[in-house]
Amino acid sequence: MSPAIDLRLLRYFIAVAEEGHLTKAAQRIGIQQPPLSQQIRLLEKELGVTLFNRMPRGMELTESGAALLTDARAILAQVDATVAGVRRIAQGKMGRVAVGFTESASLHPFVHSVIRAFRAAAPDVALTVEETNTTALVEALRQKQLDLAFVRSPVGDATGLTMETMLVEDMVAALPADHPLAGNGRKKTIALAALADESFIMTRRPSGPGLYDTIIAACHAAGFSPRVMQEARKNLSTLSLVAAGLGVSVIPASMTRVNAEGIAYLKLTGAPELKAPLHLAYRESGIGGAAALMRAEALKLSAEQKRR
Repeated sequence: MSPAIDLRLLRYFIAVAEEGHLTKAAQRIGIQQPPLSQQIRLLEKELGVTLFNRMPRGMELTESGAALLTDARAILAQVDATVAGVRRIAQGKMGRVAVGFTESASLHPFVHSVIRAFRAAAPDVALTVEETNTTALVEALRQKQLDLAFVRSPVGDATGLTMETMLVEDMVAALPADHPLAGNGRKKTIALAALADESFIMTRRPSGPGLYDTIIAACHAAGFSPRVMQEARKNLSTLSLVAAGLGVSVIPASMTRVNAEGIAYLKLTGAPELKAPLHLAYRESGIGGAAALMRAEALKLSAEQKRR
């Protein structure tokens, strides 16, 4: 049965072989010369070979010792590389991370900034992204298909998930540019109640139940039930329908960055509760490695934004 060699003995052996002298090797390693001599003899005993010829002025490798030196260097280099790799994975600098986001979240510059900061901090991590609706993202987190997800609002059942609020932004009204309430582009604000008689275009509830319910509740608080005449599968489709003059919509303010012609964006008044939060969701059981590093970057950017 092959002996199990202590890696420490190999390191001692390499030091003696490279220095060619026990005392110099002991100084290099930081131990006394007698214990080092004992460790070298122990290694020779375990291997059943003589590794050094003891000379009056030093240590000379035998043929067996020279062969071991080559392999010992390779073994320790591989061990050191493995340890470094494992540590980099624990630090989030290697490995894999899968992140998802809703369409409206993907349009917010905060999400782009987090991904850029993470990529700069961990260029060797394999990053995969997925854009889908909140319900699908939550299920993907539970099934461990995703590590993190940027979502607008938690769905009804967020059991097993942690939702950390990264930011909260206002929502704005999107009207056809030639709509009378848009004032030919001169108006900057509009009361939510002023939209009571308008046809609403909204993203289908399964795609974003949190924002959908928030808008409906805000309209009720403003004294009316919105007449939802069109429902689109995606937010960008909603804006296209608004530009076509089919109705009005209420969207997160970050979506006004979309360069869509034929749309007037107005700040809403009379609806203080009409906000669009952005949450970072992950499993309550915790995250580590690259996912933890991305969360740290998100929290740092969130804190910076709140200080502005």
